[in-house]
Amino acid sequence: MTKQLKSTTAHLCESAPAKYDDLKVLFLNCTLSRSPIMSHTEGLIRVAQGIFEANGVATKIIRPVDYDIAAGLGMDMAKTDQWDKDDWPQIQKEVDACDILIIGTSVWLGEKSSVCSRTLERMYGYTHQFNAKGQYRDYGKVGATLITGNEDGVKHCAMNILFSLSHIGYTIPPQADAGWMGEAGPGPSYMDEGSGGPENDFTNRNTTFLVWNCMHLARMLKDNGGIPAHGNQPDVWDAGCKSGFHSPEHKR
Repeated sequence: MTKQLKSTTAHLCESAPAKYDDLKVLFLNCTLSRSPIMSHTEGLIRVAQGIFEANGVATKIIRPVDYDIAAGLGMDMAKTDQWDKDDWPQIQKEVDACDILIIGTSVWLGEKSSVCSRTLERMYGYTHQFNAKGQYRDYGKVGATLITGNEDGVKHCAMNILFSLSHIGYTIPPQADAGWMGEAGPGPSYMDEGSGGPENDFTNRNTTFLVWNCMHLARMLKDNGGIPAHGNQPDVWDAGCKSGFHSPEHKR
């Protein structure tokens, strides 16, 4: 974190409109590099992590690539006849425990990483479950994304990731994406010496906005019990009795 960003963060923390120290944020760094190899995406993630932690928010970073994650849409693919091992349920427990989920990815061929695609697919495999209010299970959580690369595609990846999170129930705040893209081609990546990535004012501004908007929205959702459970409960729709429409399967 640059001196300017540290100073700005300290000032904003002093004048914050609420407390955020009961919130938890999980970063899923969908880099292709296994630990302990340096990850450029994690470099940007740590900028956001520093702002969260300055506000007392509990943070955790996981690299899905460090785990054996089976392909498929089952909750535990090791319980099927297709795979002998599946570490995804361990990661899903961390996803379930957080208030804010931020997915980080590098850009390859203009797209999010293959690890990111599998991560979103596995999260999608849990969406048939409901929360305590009878909504889809991820209602009430906040989602955002951080992206790095040295080729075009940051906004394209952000659109895809944020839509995916919204589709499965996450609430997306304003300015929910931030990224850094160096020169197109084989130029330096975010953490490379002389790249200018960590000092980039545009990236640091957007990352700061992202963090604060995530905290503000998570605060509002937590204080108000999440998204109101009215007009968005699958079982009520299936029953065809309270939403103003009859389910195709509802018989009188």
